Amino acid sequence: MLQILKIVAALLTIATGGLALLKPMSTPGFTGLNPIGGRGISEIRSVLGGLFIALGLIPLILGGNTYAMLGWGYLGIAVVRLVSIFLDKSSVQSNWISLAVEIVFGIVLVLP
Repeated sequence: MLQILKIVAALLTIATGGLALLKPMSTPGFTGLNPIGGRGISEIRSVLGGLFIALGLIPLILGGNTYAMLGWGYLGIAVVRLVSIFLDKSSVQSNWISLAVEIVFGIVLVLP
């Protein structure tokens, strides 16, 4: 069951990247980032798209400890997001949802 959850987390990471890659103008709704001009769109496509696709694909291709690498990445994002929520006064529902997803994915992915 845990292996299935790890695969689901990797696939959802790829899906998030795919959405950013193919529909960068949709990202304000789930990230708060606004793709302004060609440069902004390129950043969303490459960083949120390309990086998330690669981060999700590698564990599916290589298996093993690469799932844990993705999990530690999610946990690192969660720690910084939690600090940012308070430091930047960004306590909005979408930020809390993202934090919860990152913690759940992180824990699932680092479990042996």
